[in-house]
Amino acid sequence: MLAVLYVALIELLLLDSARELGEARRFRAKVVAATLAENGAELAAASLVTLDKSTANEADAQGTMFGNMTKAGTKFEIHGEGTTIGLVRTSATVDLQGRIDDGNNVKIEYAVHTP
Repeated sequence: MLAVLYVALIELLLLDSARELGEARRFRAKVVAATLAENGAELAAASLVTLDKSTANEADAQGTMFGNMTKAGTKFEIHGEGTTIGLVRTSATVDLQGRIDDGNNVKIEYAVHTP
């Protein structure tokens, strides 16, 4: 009788740990996708002060990142996308709007992160 209860307890622990592992993988994928989206936006914004338009498209062991920057006068918009690879695939985006004051003073006025 005691052995049956012990085996049932071990089985419950295994089921719970499998569920938690899946949740941890999903959480990690969301964090990595958001980081990739930020990196794509940063790559596109690297020449924000000197160019009116820029695009970046990179991939690494974590996934792919894409960034697009457009500037009109002193106003700019930056869009970044990140997609993970691996067991859990997910994507995220980041959108930034802002302006450039006094030549090189960059100010972000609006930011939206979407998981």
